[in-house]
Order: sequence, then structure tokens, then C-alpha cells
Amino acid sequence: MSKATKRKHVTKEVLDEFILPAENQKIVKVLGGRGNNLHEIETSDGEKYLVSMPTKFRKNVWIKRGNFVVIQPIEEGEKVKAEIFAILYSAQIKYIQDQGKWPKEFCMDKTEETNKESISSSSEISDGSDSDSSSRNSDLFVNTNRPQCAYESSDISDEGSGSHSSSKEN
Repeated sequence: MSKATKRKHVTKEVLDEFILPAENQKIVKVLGGRGNNLHEIETSDGEKYLVSMPTKFRKNVWIKRGNFVVIQPIEEGEKVKAEIFAILYSAQIKYIQDQGKWPKEFCMDKTEETNKESISSSSEISDGSDSDSSSRNSDLFVNTNRPQCAYESSDISDEGSGSHSSSKEN
């Protein structure tokens, strides 16, 4: 399988799969990346430790500080106690909340983020774009180190053409 095909399938799986955490899995909040595919997380109990990112997600999906993930504990780790099982975006979080499986300690954080997203999605709807695809694309990582190009069509105004004709007459 080529890298592009793998990336496409992994991205589709992350965005479109709606899972509920199993008995041995936990929903946690990412505090930040610690390098070497390790992330520091905080559980709903307030416990902090490192988790590893599985190879299928590496270089295909990025995790930011404040995101929520589902983790699965591993036995062999002292510092690294779990592995990321799934990355949760707003649609998956809403699904888990509807099913009643969302930790109460994280409820306040998500309501603030949901309010921000509803404001941004309402502005996207007013632009006339498809709200379903735009909300899915807004969850994807955007590299802020690259300049954002905005392409606009420009029409030659009558003023500009008038100034050219007057300069030709002289």
C-alpha cells in the first residue's frame, strides 16, 4: 500500500469511526507532546503520565494540546503506561456524550470548545459552504508555518482602463 493510500485510509478511519471506550480504555486529555511520539496526558482523576502513539497514526494524524484521545493501558511500561487507541474530534465527542460515556470531569472543557466551534461553524454556513465537510476539515491540522493563499478573481475596473487610454493620447 502506498503512503498516500495509507494516509487516506487512516484519516478516514480517524474522522468517520464513532467508537465507545471499552472497559479497559479511558478517555483522557492531551497536555502536550514530549517528543519521540510520546504525549503527556491527564486522566479524569487528575493523574498525569506518558502515552505512545501507534505507528499507524505517526506522520498521518497530528494531536494538539487540549485534544481528547482514547487510550489502552500497556503492562510493560513504567513511564509510558498506555497507547493511544483513537483520537476524538468534536463529532465523536458529541456521540460519546449522547451515549453517556463521557467523563464528568471533562464536561466543562468540551462545552467551552463546542461553543467556540458552533460560532465558527455558523460563520462558515453564512459563507455558503457545506457545513458537514467544513466541520470535518476544520478538525484537521493546518500548518501555520506556511503562508495561506487566498485566490481572488480581479476584474479590470473602468478607472484603470481610463487612465491607460488618457496616457496613450498624450
